[in-house]
Amino acid sequence: MVKMLQRIYVIWWDVLINVLTASVLMPRELRYVAYKIAGLNVQTRAINPRCYFGGNQISIGQGTFINYNCYFDNTSPISIGNNCDIAMEVIFCTSTHEMGTKQRRAGKSTGKPIEVKDGCWIGARATIMPGVTIGEGCIIASGSVVNKDCEPNGMYAGVPARRIKDM
Repeated sequence: MVKMLQRIYVIWWDVLINVLTASVLMPRELRYVAYKIAGLNVQTRAINPRCYFGGNQISIGQGTFINYNCYFDNTSPISIGNNCDIAMEVIFCTSTHEMGTKQRRAGKSTGKPIEVKDGCWIGARATIMPGVTIGEGCIIASGSVVNKDCEPNGMYAGVPARRIKDM
């Protein structure tokens, strides 16, 4: 019975949050209200359509802008600070696996939180991997894969991302 209720909840969440609320037909104000009702800690109305939220352990600060098609895998909490700009198709991936046996290398599923501090700009199609903290005032170049923490006020680029400039 518990598994059936969990399955119903997941279906409800996907339909309400990732289909109806994420629709281009949903006005921004109503999208904001729906996210609040669903338990997301959003302090901004500037969340564009077609974003995917895997759960409600998400905090988005005041003055932050989230562009189209961003993906918030929410196995663990995701925190985005104030006055950040998140370009289109950015992936926040909190889920990972422990190392498995030789018969199946992807072992037990786990999650690690992601934190983006105030004032950051994350470029289009960047991927933020599990357990990463991006320091205040960082720029993450488009297409970068961030797999390690980023110190404040730097520009990071590449696969994997590395600091290429002090800001």
